[in-house]
Amino acid sequence: MNVATEGFDDRGATSRRRAGAHRILVVEDDPNTREHIAEVLRGGDAPYDVDTVHNLQAAFDSLQHDPPDVMLVDLGLGDGSGIEAIRFARQQSSDTRVLVISIFGDEKSVVGAIEAGAQGYLLKGEAREDLRHSVEQILAGGAPISPGIAAHLLRRFNEVVSRRETDARTTSRLTQREYDVLTYMVKGLSYQEVANLLGVSRNTVASHVKRIYRKLEVNSRGEAAFEAVSRGIVTVDPDD
Repeated sequence: MNVATEGFDDRGATSRRRAGAHRILVVEDDPNTREHIAEVLRGGDAPYDVDTVHNLQAAFDSLQHDPPDVMLVDLGLGDGSGIEAIRFARQQSSDTRVLVISIFGDEKSVVGAIEAGAQGYLLKGEAREDLRHSVEQILAGGAPISPGIAAHLLRRFNEVVSRRETDARTTSRLTQREYDVLTYMVKGLSYQEVANLLGVSRNTVASHVKRIYRKLEVNSRGEAAFEAVSRGIVTVDPDD
């Protein structure tokens, strides 16, 4: 015997839910797009119960009241960014899967959504069967991503790998003494203080600093300290 429960859509109407059905929340401010997505998801064989909301505040209310199995969210909402809805959804329930459906395919939007907790990202205009298949994928633990979006993520990944390789090469080029000098520089010690700790002259420290600048490709002490910390060459201990 199927037992139905009550849910709420963005018009305040009560909807009947099927027991065991996956609940999908669609967050989309354009009414035609919103209804199209809901129609596609309600029209297949899978038992999806679909609720729709038209803005960020309504999404917050729905997520807090009844976290869905999957949230489909646009990034450009009238009262804020869909990225805020993604963060809120992840805070409310770690079980809620998030799929972005947006016209925004730039790298900043894509990376921001993924970092906020989205598990998939589709560009608007995907075929009906692709949309349903993507929801099935994300429910199964997959990560549906449009080809153009995948290119952004791959480029970002390659940049990170390249930066790590560069940093590793830089670290390996530093002598132990240069590394020691750089570490003291990050801690804010003067040339004379570094010289006293290492048992060398101030001029020797200055020579090490020049070589450090050249290897890190910087022109000042502040830049050297920033690069050393941001690249992970020197680890800062807050208790030091």
